[in-house]
Formats: sequence, structure tokens, C-alpha cells
Amino acid sequence: MVCRKGEVNFCFKLSILVIFSILTSCQGNSNVTGKRGSSREVSFSSSDNVQIVGDLYENSKETPTILLFHQSGSNSRAEYRTIIPKLIEKGYNILAIDQRQGGQLYGSFNRTIANITTNEFGYCDAYADIEGALDYLMKSGFSGSKVLWGSSYSASLAIKLANDRPDEVNAVLAFSPASGGPMKECRPDEYFETLQVPLLLLRPGKEMEIKSVKNQFDLAQQNKHQVYVAENGVHGSSMLVAERVNADVDENWSIVYAFIENYVEK
Repeated sequence: MVCRKGEVNFCFKLSILVIFSILTSCQGNSNVTGKRGSSREVSFSSSDNVQIVGDLYENSKETPTILLFHQSGSNSRAEYRTIIPKLIEKGYNILAIDQRQGGQLYGSFNRTIANITTNEFGYCDAYADIEGALDYLMKSGFSGSKVLWGSSYSASLAIKLANDRPDEVNAVLAFSPASGGPMKECRPDEYFETLQVPLLLLRPGKEMEIKSVKNQFDLAQQNKHQVYVAENGVHGSSMLVAERVNADVDENWSIVYAFIENYVEK
């Protein structure tokens, strides 16, 4: 790049933009290889023909795989930015998708929604997205244990999926499962009695002050499911992110690790 007199500041700014563009391009490379395997962007069609976009972090097809689903207004790359590396370090495969209900919460953007011209879908419609993620793994030959991990509304959908597909799911973690008005057709509570897959339901302490949340929590306990109240916690999977909780989250992580390791075969 050659700068003429009087254009030094402009050229300097342009150089910074070029460098930033290169770095961003490298970060978006869909075939990044690391010590725990490779990562790549993947896509698949849901049963109702919505193109779902996500990221697959693959160690081996025989390794246990954790399927990560984000909360409302969010996307997988932003919500799980600090969570994914910890799970990869434990040796798990990760499939983290962007559902049709989401947005820019925590940063980044939802790649699935970006490809939908008119988005009139509700939260329950995203069930086809998470079921499609499980189907994608099955069709791709991933034979290891499979763990569903949902946050807020997707936690409720993950419970339903575990109930519907018990032969293909080994465990499910539900962080703050939603059951309000928009979830009327897919509330998780009705599955607690029939769910055979091991479930860990997690809530931050502040949410336990809400009557409907306390009732849901008690119902899960009555049906012998595992529950956990995070003293240091916030809504959804973010209870595992210290910067969002503004407190230590080591105990929360210990509970999560212990639950997963108890129900997967490595």
C-alpha cells in the first residue's frame, strides 16, 4: 500500500481495517484444526425445511457429543463462547446450532435467522431445529453418547426431545427451562413423569422466588430428576460464565461436569 502526502492517517486506518478483516476471516475459517480435533460450520434442513446453521467441534465419531442450544434472543457462538472451550478440553464433541428463535444477545448474530426472509416462527417451532441436530449426528455416524444441553426456552425443548427419543439420548441438562405463555404448546413439566433419560434441571437462586418456577422445580424432584440451585447464577447457561454472574462459578461447573461424566461412556 502506497500513501501519498496528506493521506497518512487515512492509510493507517485502512491498514487497520485490512488487518481486522484478515483476522476475522481466519476466525471464521470452517476447517480450523486444534489439539482436540477440528471445527467446521455445518448446516442441515429441519423437518419443515428451515436451513439450520451451526458449528461442529469433532474429536472422533465414537466420542460423546454434547448438543448445545441457546436461549431466546441469542445465538450459539456468543452464548457459548467461553463454555465450548471448557467442554472441548474435557474431550467431548460439540454441536452448537443457531435456532430459528434468537438474535444478537451476548454479541455475534444468529446465522439461521439471517437466512429466513420472514420469521413468523414461535418458540415451540424451534423443536424441529434441535431434533434436526440430533438427526444430523445420527445420519453422520456419530456413535458415541449424546447429551442435550438447553438454555431457557431451548431447555424445555431439549426435555421434550429426550422424552421423545430416549434410545438416542443419554442425558439432558436443562438450564432455566421456560414454561410461560409462548411455551404453552411445549411446556416441559408434562414430560417429567414419563421422561426416562437422566435429567439435571438447574436454576439460579433468584428464579426460585417465582412461584411457577418453584412449582416446576418441585415437580421435577417429585419425579426423581436431579435438580440444582446455583447460589451464584443468572438465567440459562450463562450461570456458567463468571463475567455474566459477576461471581465465582466453579461449583456450578463441578455439578455439570459430574452429571455429564456419570451418564456418558468415553
